[in-house]
Amino acid sequence: MDELLTLEEVAKRYRIAPATLRWWRTRGRGEGPKSARIGRRVMYRRSDCDAWVQSCFDAQATRDAS
Repeated sequence: MDELLTLEEVAKRYRIAPATLRWWRTRGRGEGPKSARIGRRVMYRRSDCDAWVQSCFDAQATRDAS
């Protein structure tokens, strides 16, 4: 099973303000990494976070190539 991270752990790992992660989650536009509510906590799979970071780099490379 993939490691689960809390919102605070994701914020610290990727140097993103916790409020920004909450904002992205509430907007529901897929701006941040995939997350799920498990009990009372919002959790993130490490692999989803890594995939999200990679997609950010891929999108930037596409914009730079245009």
